[in-house]
Amino acid sequence: MASELIRRRLAEVPPRPGCYLMRDRRGEIIYIGKAKNLRRRVSSYFRPGARHAPKVRSMVDTVYDFEFMTVRNEAESLLTEASLIKKYKPRFNVLMRDDKRYLALRADQSAEWPRFTCCRIVRDDGARYFGPFPSAAVVRTAKDFAEKRYGIRECEAISPGEENHRHCLADVIRTCSAPCLGRISAAEYRERFAEACAFLEGRRPAVLAEVGERMRTAAEKGDYETAAKLRDTAFAIREMTKAHFTRKSPRMREEDAARGLAELAGAIGLASPPGIIECVDISNLFGTDSVASMVVAKNGLPDGRLYRHFRIRTVEGADDPRSMAEVVRRRYGPDSTLTATSPRADLFVCDGGITQLNAARAAFAEIGVTDIPTIGLAERQEEIVFGDGRENLLLPRDSEALFVLTRLRDEAHRFAITYHRGVRERHIRESVLDEIPGIGEAKKLKLLRRFGSVRGVARAGVEEIASVAGVNAETAAEIQRRVRSPLRRTDGFDIIRSQ
Repeated sequence: MASELIRRRLAEVPPRPGCYLMRDRRGEIIYIGKAKNLRRRVSSYFRPGARHAPKVRSMVDTVYDFEFMTVRNEAESLLTEASLIKKYKPRFNVLMRDDKRYLALRADQSAEWPRFTCCRIVRDDGARYFGPFPSAAVVRTAKDFAEKRYGIRECEAISPGEENHRHCLADVIRTCSAPCLGRISAAEYRERFAEACAFLEGRRPAVLAEVGERMRTAAEKGDYETAAKLRDTAFAIREMTKAHFTRKSPRMREEDAARGLAELAGAIGLASPPGIIECVDISNLFGTDSVASMVVAKNGLPDGRLYRHFRIRTVEGADDPRSMAEVVRRRYGPDSTLTATSPRADLFVCDGGITQLNAARAAFAEIGVTDIPTIGLAERQEEIVFGDGRENLLLPRDSEALFVLTRLRDEAHRFAITYHRGVRERHIRESVLDEIPGIGEAKKLKLLRRFGSVRGVARAGVEEIASVAGVNAETAAEIQRRVRSPLRRTDGFDIIRSQ
């Protein structure tokens, strides 16, 4: 049976990709795993009556506590798992405790004539590493492009000279800047190498746009082979230059978050980094079943224990600004949800533009709260909206501050949509069929399974309805009459039946 500590931990685990670390009573990491859905995977270990293999049962019996980290996709969870297993060597991870490692790209800027090399071991040797990556093709393609684009040498000589040049094809096909012949000075070469590293770090987006333009031009000319190669190159570059790809451990995530909060405070004019950030998102379907989600970041990282749902009560139809105002009043007004375990925000973020922001600020002013900084995050350009005379702020794409905000905004979307889907599905189950005498849950489900929807039932004949539901002709005729009358569907569409 799972302990009370484990049960509390399980309630915090989100249904997202990530990695988990199992610990024993001494705090030692005994197992590291990955999952596409962390909640489902981790919960499976502690289900009552679960039939585990002996090794898994032994591990589960040893677990006292666990921690988890979320990532953006399965590839990143795979890399994170591999990196952590290599670092901590948990005794139950026998499958990945071999010498198999993923490929990385090494850039040693201390060399006289620096170059890029592929490697499988990332060392603490002062060099710059990109990766590792699950796909070796990504690493090799990005390396090849960077060398050709910036004229970086490929030869293995420590200090290349004329003898090396005699056997060099790169200079013949004009892809090397030929520092061995003095065609470029040492300073110029190092400048090119620094630019290539900046490109691989994702700080030269114009180069990727250039590849895309060349790909489109080749396709327009009918040169589909070249276009396909450029497409693969663009994909490899995007994979290589993904920000935060190498930031894996919990400590690194905390360091990134702290740096992001400090950067955010400076960017928006806060006196200190915000310890608690709340982000609110409104969700509805064509104005029906409006709900709101409030997700919270504590010290820059999402904290699921502080998340809240709101069912919008005072607003009819799709009115996000008024819904946002209602959330503010209910959160901070006289009947607020503030508690010792749900502290007030140091920064309040509206998912949306100036109209949502103005509505939130008006609601804050109405209830007399004037000391909570409030901003909007417009999704289209990922702009920070101030609404106080300052121009909208567009942070760099690789900004840690932007990552803190967009990660929280994405969580708000997910949390709101999940809640709204549950509300909508409960309403959809309540149809006009529930109002017909003699039609219970079982017969209603038979009709919906057979005809797909109430619309499908309306199109069916009396005899067909009777045979499916197992009712007499009179009841079937009543069903047909009810479903063919004007019906306002609870999933947001108004359907008018024709007689």
